[in-house]
Amino acid sequence: MKLVFAGTPEVAVPALDALIASGRHEVAAVVTRPDAPAGRGRRLVASPVAERAEEAGIEVLKPVRPRDPEFLERLKAIGPDCCPVVAYGALLPKVALDVPAQGWVNLHFSLLPAWRGAAPVQHSIMAGDEITGASTFLIEEGLDSGPVYGTVTEEIRATDTSGDLLTRLAFAGAGLLAATMDGIEDGTLKAVPQPGEGITLAPKITVEDAHVDWATPALRVDRVVRGCTPAPGAWSTFRAERLKLIQVTPVPERTDLAPGQLAVGKNSVHVGTGSYAVELLWVQPQGKKPMRAADWARGVRIAEGERLGS
Repeated sequence: MKLVFAGTPEVAVPALDALIASGRHEVAAVVTRPDAPAGRGRRLVASPVAERAEEAGIEVLKPVRPRDPEFLERLKAIGPDCCPVVAYGALLPKVALDVPAQGWVNLHFSLLPAWRGAAPVQHSIMAGDEITGASTFLIEEGLDSGPVYGTVTEEIRATDTSGDLLTRLAFAGAGLLAATMDGIEDGTLKAVPQPGEGITLAPKITVEDAHVDWATPALRVDRVVRGCTPAPGAWSTFRAERLKLIQVTPVPERTDLAPGQLAVGKNSVHVGTGSYAVELLWVQPQGKKPMRAADWARGVRIAEGERLGS
């Protein structure tokens, strides 16, 4: 089939690579978000998908909005049979959805209908799910509600951050998306409507969502930190300044600390929660680089009874 691939961040690159390497399909063009400012100089930088497409000699389209007439005219001129999508980052209007005969097929990082929305991986970790996965589905005008072509499953490990899990799903999902394109082409794969039960939503994680509440149980604190790493980053406050929490681990045997209360050992920093303590392993003070929590504690000289949070 002739394909136009839509995607933007690094997590979409494995899927693009899989389609290029498949040998069965022609990736005629790539659609991605416009160049965005990055770095200290705020210079415009192309998306990872755009960079990979340019390396491969594939035409790159960067519409400000996918309903722009110039983009729609070019899409129709290319005449794709199908448009696979991975984390493109913009809402596709019906006029664009109607262009390819086989529609737009999205790779979504959850087992639909669970975790429809922008942040399925983060929400699955924060909810304490043990299993997640990826799904390919036909895009409709609803939010991730279209019929599903296929799924792969992935175990959520006890120490997984959203970054760890998303990396594994990106590669597992790349194979799923390529296989979905194969099945659509030869007519062996049909999309199945999603069930009406089991629907959960995964809106974008806000900075406030990443604010750790020390009155919640230790397992909840651990899940928030892992689910918000690397972005937007879990945080608390210490002496009225924000402290980013990069890695913690539950310490079930320690139950003597009040929520937020700090206890510093020779090489450890414990914090009380609503159940038992967690150990801070890595933190990032405001305006500084990430560091081991024990080094941070020695530097700030924590007094007895000091706490994290208000």
